[in-house]
Amino acid sequence: MTHSLILKKPLAFFDLETTGIEPMKDRVVEISIAKALPNGEVQIKTQRVNPTIPIPVETSLIHGIYDEDIRDQPTFKTIARSLAQFLDGCDLAGYNCNRFDIPLLVEEFLRANIDFDLKNRRLIDVQRLFHLMEPRTLKAAYKFYCGKELVNAHSAEADTLATFEVLESMLVRYDGVVAMDERGNEVAIGNDIEILNKLMQNNNVDLRGHMVYNKEGKEVINFGKHKGVLVVDVLQKEPSFYDWVLKSEFPLDTKRKLTEIKLRMFNRR
Repeated sequence: MTHSLILKKPLAFFDLETTGIEPMKDRVVEISIAKALPNGEVQIKTQRVNPTIPIPVETSLIHGIYDEDIRDQPTFKTIARSLAQFLDGCDLAGYNCNRFDIPLLVEEFLRANIDFDLKNRRLIDVQRLFHLMEPRTLKAAYKFYCGKELVNAHSAEADTLATFEVLESMLVRYDGVVAMDERGNEVAIGNDIEILNKLMQNNNVDLRGHMVYNKEGKEVINFGKHKGVLVVDVLQKEPSFYDWVLKSEFPLDTKRKLTEIKLRMFNRR
């Protein structure tokens, strides 16, 4: 398989099938990655995973993977290091990945004691671009942009490859078209990962948006009684807030980002 994307570094399309929709408590049961290389080559890696917790029946009915199907598969912790190596140096792409797949994947890596850093990765959410232009489902997107019926929907590999094809078709259709990003900036769409990354950017400090950047580019709390208050002010005036977050059921990524802010405050003293 080859591709037509113009890349300076690998772009890894991926999709997760999971036990549920909560990154803090749910686990991966299948992951599929289609890594597009700058030379036009595509490497595909698909792996079922033992989540170590039961898969709810209602979830199995959606993706077709049951407890007995993954009982003898490796755990995520077992394959985490090899996955991290496969994704090393890659930008990431997926369908609704910024809201779900990426936060859950990062949680899984952190639970396996691997710091899967996103700082130097561009994140391309094909659903975001699709909804900007044609707000529909992946199945409809595949039919609309590729002229095909999506077979085996909710299979990780089928969804991954369909997402891949949809983005390629989108870039041909919308080349040069101006779209508005979430910050109100106009961006001309093109076959350039840097341009697409700018279109996808939001104001989140952590992946789940418990902290966001305000108009001045400073981190503020985005929930509860401190919503809208600078994170540094909360940490200074209410030191117990930090301990409460670390002991509560917040994502590990949120705790990590809060810790980074606290350490930054300490180092400035």
